[in-house]
Amino acid sequence: MCLAIPGQIHEVLAAENLAVVDVLGVRRQIGTDLLLDDPPVKGDWVLVHVGFAMSKISEKDAQEQIELLRMLGEAAESRDEVSSSAQDPQAEPDDATDSRGEPTP
Repeated sequence: MCLAIPGQIHEVLAAENLAVVDVLGVRRQIGTDLLLDDPPVKGDWVLVHVGFAMSKISEKDAQEQIELLRMLGEAAESRDEVSSSAQDPQAEPDDATDSRGEPTP
């Protein structure tokens, strides 16, 4: 599965079809070649994938997607935390299980 991450155009560079975008507080240079019909300007929101702005989106859509990504990140962190604490800390060595809950030899 591929994800495009929302980012806000911080600066349009003089170099052909390049811009600096702010993605969750991290600034990086991206290509804007795919937006030649409607070039981005400072302040626009775009979806960034593999170093290219794929499309423009509204600020509302960008904020909704950022919130969804945050929720997914927290969900993954919670899942990892529950997974790592699933084993009984008082289990005897004979009762040890692997990461799938299967008994270990």
